[in-house]
Amino acid sequence: MSFQTEPAYRHGSAARTAVLLVNLGTPDAPTAPALRRYLAEFLSDPRVVEIPAIVWKPLLHGIILRVRPAKSAAKYASIWMPQGSPLAHWTQEQTQQLDGVLHARGLDVTVRYAMRYGNPSVASVLDELKASGVQRILVLPLYPQYAAATTASVQDAVMAWSGRQRRMPEWRFVNHYHDDPGYIQALAQRVRQHWAQHGRSPKLLLSFHGVPERSLHLGDPYHCECYKTARLLRQALGLAESEVVVTFQSRFGKAKWLEPYTEPTLIRMAQEGCERVDVMCPGFTSDCLETLEEIAQEAQHAFLDAGGKAFHYIPCLNDEPMWIEALASIAQRHLQGWPVQASALEAAQAQAEGQVQRSLALGLGAKD
Repeated sequence: MSFQTEPAYRHGSAARTAVLLVNLGTPDAPTAPALRRYLAEFLSDPRVVEIPAIVWKPLLHGIILRVRPAKSAAKYASIWMPQGSPLAHWTQEQTQQLDGVLHARGLDVTVRYAMRYGNPSVASVLDELKASGVQRILVLPLYPQYAAATTASVQDAVMAWSGRQRRMPEWRFVNHYHDDPGYIQALAQRVRQHWAQHGRSPKLLLSFHGVPERSLHLGDPYHCECYKTARLLRQALGLAESEVVVTFQSRFGKAKWLEPYTEPTLIRMAQEGCERVDVMCPGFTSDCLETLEEIAQEAQHAFLDAGGKAFHYIPCLNDEPMWIEALASIAQRHLQGWPVQASALEAAQAQAEGQVQRSLALGLGAKD
């Protein structure tokens, strides 16, 4: 195995700490070529599609990547913002605001973001962090509920990069925060804000991203964590069990996925006389294709066509201040024990010690 060449090292430099937010990813543009590149990377991940490569790869390259990119590009075009991809925009906003909150709390950390698929890639951001002297990294996926297809895949990308390094940073990973009080309260506030502006529907439907049902039987905790988030949110809002419906969206392929499915549930509710519904996607921390197109457009049309009168989509947490504060608390909790909250005196002492170490290294023959 060949290792990457290490960036130039200056003796006596202080070790830095970073928080790396990781989101799923997005194409660079709402075009078929950009979607083809993005989907090729996304759907080639064995964590995402657990089908033997000998069976899956011919289907992927022979059919799916020839047909799906143009269809997906049209969907992305319908939700594209002047700033670009909604998911990329909100992830950038979260990164900038989290950086501000952590520094306001006195934490000397670098905050960056990467995309598991697409740009900026996990590897490219880790290269930048390492070159800047970062030696401790907290990886914080923007997935509140743990799933092998999401959270574990982020760790795969980090470890793949690590396998090419001679000197690795010290790592910490956040696996989940589906029941974090700050996260739950941020969701509840988002719902209350919507009710204050638009009134309250008799039903609140919580749509989570789906995964194949077999993942539940293989030990993936995702299903249980989604239901726990829903229960805690319902309790925070003071709602009865009958007022909250949990569903799963984004089914792909012919296999059985977690049920009940979102769109069929909405159609059934409308047919049974439910005239108005509020819909929220707690598993997504940033609005994206799955929320803005699949739910706010497609699912809404399905509900109204089936006889519903009013469909209200409640936006994701995005840059909600309470959510950024919660994210900062999650990060700060996992940073404990690392020297990131030094006083001015401690910082001066560390700098002086670094100069001593540098002098000793130079005395032993080091060039820098």
